[in-house]
Amino acid sequence: MPESILGKLTEYLGQNWPWYKQPLPFALASLVEIRDELRAKNLYDTEEPPFAQNTGALPVGVKEARTADGTYNDLMYPAMGSRGCRFGRNFPLDSVHPDTANLMTPNPREISTRLLARREFQPAGFLNLLTATWIQFMVHDWFAHRQSTEKHEIPIGPDDPWPDKPMTVTKSAVSPAPAGSSHPPTFINDNTHWWDASQLYGSDAVTAVKVRSGVDGKLKIGADGKMLVDPSTGEELTGFEDNGWIGLSMLHGLFVAEHNSICDMLKAHHPDWSDDLLYAKARLINVALIAKIHTVEWTPAILPNLITQKAMHTNWYGLAGDELQDVFKFLNESEVLGGIPGSETNHHSAPYSLTEEFVSVYRMHALIPDEFVIRSTENDATVARYELPEIFGKRGRAEMAKLSLADLFYSFGTSHPGAVRLHNYPSALRNLHKDDGTHLDLASIDILRDRERGVPRYNQFRRLLRKEPVRSFEELTGGNAALTQELREVYGNDLEKVDLMVGLYAEPLPEGFGFSETAFRIFVLMASRRLKSDRFFTNDYTDAMYTPEGMQWIRANGMFSVIARHVPHVAAAFEGVENPFAPWKTAGGVPVKATAASS
Repeated sequence: MPESILGKLTEYLGQNWPWYKQPLPFALASLVEIRDELRAKNLYDTEEPPFAQNTGALPVGVKEARTADGTYNDLMYPAMGSRGCRFGRNFPLDSVHPDTANLMTPNPREISTRLLARREFQPAGFLNLLTATWIQFMVHDWFAHRQSTEKHEIPIGPDDPWPDKPMTVTKSAVSPAPAGSSHPPTFINDNTHWWDASQLYGSDAVTAVKVRSGVDGKLKIGADGKMLVDPSTGEELTGFEDNGWIGLSMLHGLFVAEHNSICDMLKAHHPDWSDDLLYAKARLINVALIAKIHTVEWTPAILPNLITQKAMHTNWYGLAGDELQDVFKFLNESEVLGGIPGSETNHHSAPYSLTEEFVSVYRMHALIPDEFVIRSTENDATVARYELPEIFGKRGRAEMAKLSLADLFYSFGTSHPGAVRLHNYPSALRNLHKDDGTHLDLASIDILRDRERGVPRYNQFRRLLRKEPVRSFEELTGGNAALTQELREVYGNDLEKVDLMVGLYAEPLPEGFGFSETAFRIFVLMASRRLKSDRFFTNDYTDAMYTPEGMQWIRANGMFSVIARHVPHVAAAFEGVENPFAPWKTAGGVPVKATAASS
């Protein structure tokens, strides 16, 4: 079919049916069009002044390896995407000025209490709990806002049991703007912006050295496969240790162990390689494997829709698939036919950065349960029961020392996360006591952060994505009378005041979606961008950079094989299971079922 005819037909279908209701070939074409339009119209640079261009010789080694702080991924503009750079935006800068007059309207604590607080656990019955731990593992790679010493004050009513009146919340640190700038406030990322597993390897030179063993390129880990504790801090010895709990410790240990296995494989092929070279190549391979797992396993699990599954598979493998790519190398020159890995690097309409809107759509704390049952991989017998605070921070590290990795992975694989909906925010995270003495209501903070950083509220967010705004509270809730009334009461019957996160959690979900289609618009743009802008996934995704055996390691492995390699006793639980983030079988051989209202 000629391209012009296909384009016209796709445009016609898009005007009459949403892309997720179209036949598969047209739905995929519609998604490509949506992504291309987003690339052209929804990427905005916030750096002032712009990144300086490199005009001299490159430092030794930066072309062949990821740097600790993310510099020199783009060799022409070395600072792009590095630690300490500003978050970009997905909307025009004149649309993202914070509405400071309404920063506390409606009160974030009221929204936390009346709309977000979990009343009864709503499980996402099509997922296992590794889904929740995985996305926090990813988020810790991608972003960490720098904090100010100044405080917000959230008013607390006299009948509210919160002990501090007002509730104080640390402000996000604002990046200083040049004199005369009319741009909205911008904020700094303390992690690298690249998809480089900085949560394992660190985002600065000191941390990068601290986590390494200094032998054969390997990272430090205990003989039992669990993370070590830094005696100077009491935190785990890893690249990013904030907000740690047992779930994160499991994944950190798993992929540190995977890095070390890759080092063993490389050393077997290259016995003369130095510690530094083994480390650099193993990191490249491990990072690419993590990105592959997120793209072709985690995302299709939480979006188990045939169209999104095919779209994410195409993002990585292309329409031609992996086997044809091996035969016809030229296919990698086409992003659609050969997938993004191996295609040409392209930043599209703005220098690369992660964006504030990307941060916002990944607010998925509802995935976390409040209660955890650890069961034996041998017979499904209960080993331990915990409330979330008991496995968080230092308490969690102490409990992890008592538990076997096999029982932990089995228990997470056969338990459900929460559904990303209203009235399902974990109670423990609304009353969180951290090791440093900080007392937090994360639900209130999530609402406040979007307002503080100028992220548009729900209806305006939709308009800026060229989606129709919702016209009534009934439309927003899909006709749920109780939710409609609650939203009206909290927001004074004003749809334009509905916060982004509340709207995303309330929005009716298309079939096979674990989070909202509005959020997916940012995802479909930024998920591709994290690959497309990174030369180690594009121009330098080659045998020469990764080694032929490294590329084969990436092709041959996924989450199942990684777990089976390092926690072999649990492998029987996922035999015959199609996706590692779907529910595994119990020791009796039966897939686990949701125990409360289905999502």
